[in-house]
Amino acid sequence: MRKCNNFTRFEPYEFVVESRMKSIMVVAGTRPEIIKMAPLIRAFIEKSVSFMFVHCGQHYDYNMSQQFIEELELPAPDYNFKIKAHSPGVQTARIMVNIEKLVNKTKPTTVLVEGDTNGVLATALAAIKQGIPVGHVEAGLRSFDLRMPEEHNRRLTDHISTYLFSPTVNAQKNLLSENVFGGIYVTGNTVIDAVIQHLPIARKKSKILDEVEFENFMLATAHRAENVDDYAVLGNLIDAFTEAPLPIVYPIHPRTRKRLRQSKLWQKAKNSKNIQFLPPMGYLDFLVLMEKCKLIITDSGGIQEEATAPPIRKHVLVIRLSTERPEAVEKGFARVVGVRKNDILKAMMETLNYERALPKESPFGNGDAGARIERILALKAH
Repeated sequence: MRKCNNFTRFEPYEFVVESRMKSIMVVAGTRPEIIKMAPLIRAFIEKSVSFMFVHCGQHYDYNMSQQFIEELELPAPDYNFKIKAHSPGVQTARIMVNIEKLVNKTKPTTVLVEGDTNGVLATALAAIKQGIPVGHVEAGLRSFDLRMPEEHNRRLTDHISTYLFSPTVNAQKNLLSENVFGGIYVTGNTVIDAVIQHLPIARKKSKILDEVEFENFMLATAHRAENVDDYAVLGNLIDAFTEAPLPIVYPIHPRTRKRLRQSKLWQKAKNSKNIQFLPPMGYLDFLVLMEKCKLIITDSGGIQEEATAPPIRKHVLVIRLSTERPEAVEKGFARVVGVRKNDILKAMMETLNYERALPKESPFGNGDAGARIERILALKAH
């Protein structure tokens, strides 16, 4: 196992640089990024591609990062930053400073990021300002909702990236319409690779169904700022969940739990016999819940994709006003239902009572996105 260098403070420090130089730098900082980078890391290992794995520290809590790395049987990060909770601006700035120092020391050939978090934008900015090409995995997604910080992050990252690995033709069209300077490659989404690779392992290892109180249930998640930081919206969600036609299993994000307490909604939610709260859980447990549930209600973009994977194939109600995954909507997997209680309840009833057959293939690829990205980078290196 490779050495992991942990940095817990923001003060200047010296990096311990390993002998592997001129390699690709793979940067992740949140659970979804780790999951979606996992197939790419495996492709690099299989092809003996020199790379370094960096955790930028956006989620420093064990349950939100390290647990997933271990569950996915990935190598430990070569460099692992720990950044305490800060405002988005401070968090972005500190990740930029850390990555800039690391880039200057290790001189990677390319820096790869995935998604739309503050860590993604910070890493891309730090790399490009040092003249290092950036590869953006999952490029071209657009919600066209500029209230969302994720929309800022993904747009800016796309426009400074040299390699844009687009999961779908729709995402490619977005990039072409914006006249990005980088090369665009339609590869599929690595999230489908991850589901296909890991669900068989999850079925063997996970015991999460022993903790679920209901035989038939819907699975819910909600964590986005526009939902949980708006107490009126959060109240609508809880009201819908308490009145839902099937019980709700709800693995709750620490941020959401905090907002429920601050908004005086926690007791009502906790006392509901229709909602079972679960703590943040590992990826394998969540895969099993997705496979078992009757319906998914979420504001997560990644879950909209995972639900389309052939081993899962579940209907998803998107509790947002827009989605940057229109392919899931077009193919019948997802439906944007907004955040009003009555609209959510109506959609639940309609979906459960009039369930339509779902396509057998995912609109996000067939499970070889990681291998495709590795081949593209290999060709560009020669």
